[in-house]
Amino acid sequence: MNKSELISAIAQGSGLTKKNSEKALNAMLEAIATALSQGDKVQLVGFGTFETKNRSARMGRNPATGEPAQIPAARIPQFKAGKDLIEAVAE
Repeated sequence: MNKSELISAIAQGSGLTKKNSEKALNAMLEAIATALSQGDKVQLVGFGTFETKNRSARMGRNPATGEPAQIPAARIPQFKAGKDLIEAVAE
């Protein structure tokens, strides 16, 4: 499912127009991104938790040349599925 298919599903399930469903989805995604960028955790009970994780610097290899390369430290987003989502997918 891509973003436009998700918007259509939201519109069908909620009775909103596709335009309003797109606005709602974009607002939700922006709110999650803003919270994560500020270091907050976003918990949606039953669905899952969005949070950030610090990845330390490490040595890697350039796949084209085989040369060693330094990979810098980074803060990355992470998602952990909730119990209800895990059970729904397992069925």
